[in-house]
Amino acid sequence: MAVFHGIVQSREQLTPALVRVVLGGPGLDGFVMPEETDAYVNVAIPPAEAPYGPVFDPADVRETYPQELWPVRRRYTVRSWDATHRTITLDFVVHGDSGVAGPWAANVAPGDVLVFQGPGSGYHPDPEADWHLMVGDESALPAIAASLESMASGATVVVRLVCDGPDHEVPLSSPGNLDLQWLHRGGDVDKDGALLADSVVALDFPAGRVHAFVHGEAQEIRLIRRHLLTERGLTRRDMSCSPYWRRSMSDEAWRRVKGEFVAAMEADVA
Repeated sequence: MAVFHGIVQSREQLTPALVRVVLGGPGLDGFVMPEETDAYVNVAIPPAEAPYGPVFDPADVRETYPQELWPVRRRYTVRSWDATHRTITLDFVVHGDSGVAGPWAANVAPGDVLVFQGPGSGYHPDPEADWHLMVGDESALPAIAASLESMASGATVVVRLVCDGPDHEVPLSSPGNLDLQWLHRGGDVDKDGALLADSVVALDFPAGRVHAFVHGEAQEIRLIRRHLLTERGLTRRDMSCSPYWRRSMSDEAWRRVKGEFVAAMEADVA
């Protein structure tokens, strides 16, 4: 993937746990946004003691410096791309000092630089589907919001989202016929982990073929995937399904076991 860098134009606190950062500048020259609505970039955040400048090539850094000085890599969905003003908008989930990208977004200021590679992409709502199902948490919000905005007028789309409370909700709109329900965590880990799956199980599915987007916490996504394939008759081609993170694990710990988890999830229902 090509290497770009953006200069922070603005930072906005959307909710207590969601920060929006807008990047611009000549370092985005040549960036081309794909048609897919879950287009993503791989950001590279250097450690505080990095001896190299704010603009760098991650591959060069890996060849030149020891591993403890390498930038931390994270994947983020592009919330929007303004081709006229050539600015890219990224939304970051922030949980205090946890992780790397969240604290960066919490403390970033206009003029700061973010290096990233991309874009990559995968999912786009199937225009031939009879209706659409989108399920996720805060980490899936950028892709779901972008997908909703791309819907054809009158398309049926059912959305179930989980967050920490009413002040964590964000406005969502679509040209489609939107059935949106927010689910609020209550602090009980077991009950909170079942909220999304229970909401999908309880759904009265509209008629016809559904195209589903199911992304978020690993165990929650696994439960929903299993239900859709075994109880609702979807095929793997009918859905985009990915575990972004795992409860009780740090980003680094999750990255180490994600491949094994995905393989086990796929083996649940082949």
